[in-house]
Order: sequence, then structure tokens, then C-alpha cells
Amino acid sequence: MRSCLLVIVVLSLVAGCSPTNGDGSLPPRRTSSAVATGAPGIGDEDFPLDGNGGYDVRRYRLKLAYDPKRRHLDGTATVEATAGQSLARFNLDLSGLTVRSAEVDGRRAAFTRDGDELTLIPQAPVAKGARFTATVSYSGQPQRVKDGANLGTYGFLATPDGAYVVCQPNGAKTWFPANDHPADKARFDFEITVPKGLTALANGEMTKPPATSGGRTTFTWSERHPMATYLATMTLGRFEVRQGKTARGVPLLAAVDPRFRGSLDKVYTLSGQITDYWSGLFGEYPFGSTGGVVDDYAAGYALETQTKPMYGGFDPDESIMSHELAHQWFGNSLTIKRWRDLWLNEGFATYAEWLWAEHRGRASAESTFRSYLSRPASDAIWSYPPGRAKPDDLFHESVYIRGAMTLHALRRAVGDQVFFKLLKAWASEHRYGHVTTQQFIARAERAAGKDLDALFDTWLFTAGRPKAP
Repeated sequence: MRSCLLVIVVLSLVAGCSPTNGDGSLPPRRTSSAVATGAPGIGDEDFPLDGNGGYDVRRYRLKLAYDPKRRHLDGTATVEATAGQSLARFNLDLSGLTVRSAEVDGRRAAFTRDGDELTLIPQAPVAKGARFTATVSYSGQPQRVKDGANLGTYGFLATPDGAYVVCQPNGAKTWFPANDHPADKARFDFEITVPKGLTALANGEMTKPPATSGGRTTFTWSERHPMATYLATMTLGRFEVRQGKTARGVPLLAAVDPRFRGSLDKVYTLSGQITDYWSGLFGEYPFGSTGGVVDDYAAGYALETQTKPMYGGFDPDESIMSHELAHQWFGNSLTIKRWRDLWLNEGFATYAEWLWAEHRGRASAESTFRSYLSRPASDAIWSYPPGRAKPDDLFHESVYIRGAMTLHALRRAVGDQVFFKLLKAWASEHRYGHVTTQQFIARAERAAGKDLDALFDTWLFTAGRPKAP
């Protein structure tokens, strides 16, 4: 981010004779204490209720229909997962929306709601190691997340002609039930139905031509590579679209709201050029397509939505585009396990901005580094060590700038040859996986052949302005 979808299966459930709670859910049953309950959080102490324990999602199949006039969403989410323990019940994150029915492995399941936690209770416990499928049918008006301590507003954001959907850090739960934490990545299939004349955009590539019937058009997308839930989107509305390939042959899609039609060719061309340049510097592009989307929603930020960065209500410049596209490697392919390590996303993407400016002959990374280092000792970036992002201020400027400065200090300490070889190795060795700060420090020391604790302690973990190197 720069401070800057779903196979819908209409379920015909056989009505049973079990009593209900009046909202369509079944009352919880007693279960043996020997059978575990999946935790209501994935274990991130900074966001204790984000994500869920007890299982790992392999794939989301999301089928959605959205009516912009009523701001109404109908959805069926099919969640394919593997149990990490015996499960008598387990949780999904879901904010608002009305759950109509639930199934586990094709059999009706009881469910309860408590805040943003949706608890499913299968008819028989799921065995440890078993693959299972949970299907949830739901509807309602998605409600955005308002968090003044971080981004302000995010999640499913209604627009006059559709929706702008940007979910960092935990806004996926506003439009589908999920294990909503980056520690659990999965593949996604989307089937999105909208009024005729609108375009629905999602992650990955279109797998079928759009099909129109009865005044509505269905768009089918699939992201076959693992993806964190906060990177998922179902942005829709009126768009002008240009498609093709980059010079290196990566499929490319640019889409802009008609208000920004003058930006279409620029977004298309620069997205391709930047993707190809990063492919040379960071290693092979990790996904099946690239591009960018400009919507008419004044979000005030951009998001590195996997395969299709989102730019909210502005014409993005080269710096922002270079940042969001660098995230396809650092943040999207290589994903943090805990939000405290956010500098591994934002510091890397911010340093990529400096590298792009250097590549274009505008300013060297060294001069940019020096300009930030000249900030007075009272500047806020010196009081916030970026190596441990704070949950009530995740997107602090220090996480971006001091994170980038850490990388430049490392570059100066080990030399260009070792540094750029390290970046490519880091991206390759953890492709589609999860990473931590300690892993990066260890990998940098191995590449440099020396202890770098003092460097990282100074730049990542110590308050105060470091001395000029």
C-alpha cells in the first residue's frame, strides 16, 4: 500500500426437523471436550481476533451478485480447507451481512454469530488432517470499516455505479466469510454478476468471456496463485479497459473510470514498463497478469491488490505505480506472517520508488536517502522504529521511509553486487510463501558473510536519528 471473487452456488438446502434459533441458525450442540474448537484468532497478538485457528484455507470459491442501486450483495462462499486439529466447531471472519444457511461437506451446519465471528458447527467433528468444505450463503449491504488509527476507511466501499474494494488490513470480512489474516493465503475463484453495462474486476485472469442474460452480466476470474485475503477485490462499475501484454510477454490489463479516461494509456504503458523492469531486478514476475485500476472513489490511497493495483480517485504518477507494482513481489508473493513485520512490505516498496527514480535518471537512491536523513531529530520518523509496526499506527511514515532507509544502509554496507543479488534471492527463495524480519536479517548476513546486527538494530529497532553513515 502507498500512504499514500467468488463461485456463487445457489444452495437448495433440505429443511431438517432440528429446532432453530429464529434466525435460521441452529442451536449449538454439546461436544466432547476431547474434540477441539478452532480459535477465534490466528495468533497475531496485535490483532487477536483477526483470522482463525484450527484450519488452513486452500481455496475460496466466491459467487457474488451486487446491485449498486440497492447497495445489496448476495453471495455464496465455498471455503476449501484442511483441518490442523480435530474440529467440533470453527470460526470464519464476517462483518455484518445476514447468513442464510451454512453447510460443511454438503451437510447442513449450525452457526452462531458474535460480532465479526461466524462460528460453524458441523454435524460431525472434522478430523485432524482432513480436507473439508464449508459453504456459507449470505446477503445484505456491506459496511465499510472505519479505522481512524490506520487507513481511515477501507473494505467494501460503495460507489454510485458499483464498488471500490480495498481490504488492507482486515476488510475482506466486509464482503465474504474468510480466514482474514495474511498468515493464511489461498487461491481464489470469483463469479460476479452485475447489471448489464458494468464491469466486474477481480484478481487473476478472466477464465470465461462475460455472459449477459436477463439484464445482468457475469464475470468469471481466477487467481491461481496463493493470495492473502486483504489483497482480494471485486471492484466494479463503469470502466474503460485496455488489454495486451508487456514487452516481456506478461498479460496486462488497465481499467479506468470514465472520469479518468485520459489516464488509460499511461496506466497501461507504465504498468507494463515497470513490471518488466522489476522482473529484471527482482526476478521473474510472480503472477499470471499485471496492470492497474483507477476508480472514481476518493480513497486517498492506493493498494497493491494482487495482479491489479487499485488507485482510489486519482491519476497515479510513476512513483506510486512503481511502489504498488513492487509489492507484487514484496508483500504479495512474499507475505508477512504478522503485521508487526509490515516494513518488509512497505519499506521494500518505498525503496523500489527510489530505485525507479534512479533508473529514470531523476534522483539517485543515495540522494533520496540523504534528504530524509537531514530531517531534524524531532521528526516523527525517528521516534518510531519501523522494525515493529504498531497495531494502532500500522501505516506510519517511518514504516515506509525508515524501512527504505534500512535497505539503503544495507546496500551501502554490502555493496551493489551483493545487495541486488540478495533482493533477487530473497524473492525467489520465499516465492508464494511467508517471511519474517528475522529471516531477512539472517539471509542478509549470509549474503554479506558478516554480522549485521548493529546495522539492523540501529535502523529498525532503535528510536532516534542514526548518525550519517
